[in-house]
Amino acid sequence: MRIVLFGPPGSGKGTQASILKEKYGAAHISTGDTLREAVANKTEVGLKAKEYMEKGELVPDEVVIAIAKDKLASVGGEGFLLDGFPRTIAQAEALDAALAEIAKPLDAVVNLEVDDEELVKRLSGRRVCPGCGEPYHVDTKAPKVEGKCDKCGGDLVHRADDQPDAIRNRLKVYNNQTAPVLGYYGEKGILKNIDAVGAIADIQAKIAKALGA
Repeated sequence: MRIVLFGPPGSGKGTQASILKEKYGAAHISTGDTLREAVANKTEVGLKAKEYMEKGELVPDEVVIAIAKDKLASVGGEGFLLDGFPRTIAQAEALDAALAEIAKPLDAVVNLEVDDEELVKRLSGRRVCPGCGEPYHVDTKAPKVEGKCDKCGGDLVHRADDQPDAIRNRLKVYNNQTAPVLGYYGEKGILKNIDAVGAIADIQAKIAKALGA
């Protein structure tokens, strides 16, 4: 299984990625984590990335692709689940070329679809403990004592980026950014749009059916 997983903030992408990783044994590759790993390991491309990061500049596509390619080449027959990349058509084209070089073309691109207002409802109800990082939700995972963390007793906070206006802005940026990339994969016939509203198990079943797994 070699797939790219798309999904806006709050779509359950992280949850489904964990399930896919456990169920199929595919390596979950987050480009952000891979980039930080390459920098920490002081690989050739990691050192190049570090130069840009230390100057507060975006790491160029060719460097990100090189780092991703190294990581993908190290994955065995269990396949991979690519998360957070590509984000532009140029990156998608470069990824295709890199995967062709290592004879590991994509099987599918899974896109988790959730209505924007549902996402605003999900994300605006989120609360986080700044002390231990434990997440809560006013509807689905309320703390035993309102406003207090069950684990460490810290005061829960409603983050600024989880306010409705901030969420709508994040979703607008996400939709504008990903629409062209999804169109690119749609033309290639490997895009699998999944209705990601409902129970976690039901959504996972839809993904498995779409992948023929």
